[in-house]
Amino acid sequence: MTEPIHLNNHHRETLKKIFSHPTNHNIEWVKAESLLASVGTVHEEHNGHVKITVGERNETLHRPRHKDIDPEMVVLLRKMLTEAGITPDTIEKSGK
Repeated sequence: MTEPIHLNNHHRETLKKIFSHPTNHNIEWVKAESLLASVGTVHEEHNGHVKITVGERNETLHRPRHKDIDPEMVVLLRKMLTEAGITPDTIEKSGK
């Protein structure tokens, strides 16, 4: 069994926004990137792409041009986090 994931309040709020329905349209990239770095790895490549690893899943994404991430990226991040067992419910159950 893996050890519990500890997120600060900012990361918890970002996680809740990623999992909110309807899809949230005002999630800042820097906050999403910070959350991903806390639960996995984020590596910026020289071509402006960002390689993200969460659990067993790897994705290479284009860095957003604007401050907020688009709805398609929100859905992709939601799927990545869910596959890694990271959801608002699992974080609440871990007690941290």
